[in-house]
Amino acid sequence: MDRWQAMRVFVQVVDSGGFAPAAKVLHMSPPSVTRAVSKLESLIGTRLLVRTTRSLKLTAAGEGYMTDCRRILAEIGEAEANAAGSFTHPAGLLTVTAPALFGRIHVLPVILDFLDLYPAMQVKTVFVDRVTNLVEEGLDVAVRIAALPASGLVARRIGSIRQVLCGSPDYFARQGEPKKPEDLAGHRIIGRDGLFGHSEWLFGKDSSIRVPISARLICNTNDAAIAAAVAGWGLSRFQSYQVAPEIQAGRLKVMLAEYEREPVPVHIVHAQGRMVSARVRAFVDFAAERLRRRAGVNAELSKSR
Repeated sequence: MDRWQAMRVFVQVVDSGGFAPAAKVLHMSPPSVTRAVSKLESLIGTRLLVRTTRSLKLTAAGEGYMTDCRRILAEIGEAEANAAGSFTHPAGLLTVTAPALFGRIHVLPVILDFLDLYPAMQVKTVFVDRVTNLVEEGLDVAVRIAALPASGLVARRIGSIRQVLCGSPDYFARQGEPKKPEDLAGHRIIGRDGLFGHSEWLFGKDSSIRVPISARLICNTNDAAIAAAVAGWGLSRFQSYQVAPEIQAGRLKVMLAEYEREPVPVHIVHAQGRMVSARVRAFVDFAAERLRRRAGVNAELSKSR
């Protein structure tokens, strides 16, 4: 087995979490997969994996080698795709990641339309509420809702999203409407782990207004926090796309809009290489246009400034 194939086997073992699952994906026998990784370790002269009966973990050397393997295999794939002509005709597998709820609501419909337009394409979604590493995790394209730090990624801004404070009409009928951020001290607060789950909320375009927050209910998912707000238990803060249907249906009402912070930018990003495959280029062009004009999105995504 040549070295690049052994590297491919090694990467698949790590991604699959074991030798037997990797063997199924690669259509190889488990002993063949085990031998390939062992020969690779012998060739390199160091242990890459720590194997037990219940787990499989990368060694420190294995973690660094894994990153290099992904990069090398990606470059080989690009070279082969270029030679085969797929840099002009979109084809093959594309992996797209986005925040879970935004991915399901807005990115998935775009992907479905993209697949209808390009029959030779296959798309895998990774919708998760964490910042992914495109290179290390083998991802092609990401939708990011955040101000992006300097990096080696190519980013295309598609708009921005508001952060809104809202509650149900029934709640405001019982408890009254806050007129300024400081009024929140007299209201029930629904908190969340992670985003907006801090001990204070910031308001104002320059985030200069700081309001201490003491949440009696802390939810670990957006859906739970939205359900609690719709039920009229209290107030919470969301990214506007998360509650757009509830606001449009009148189940939630936005408060303190004049005190909102600067909208959060939304970007489509991909890794920068010497060559950008047709599948990445085609999807980025297609998704950027569709996300800007998708029905219901422009209510949450203000046009880039």
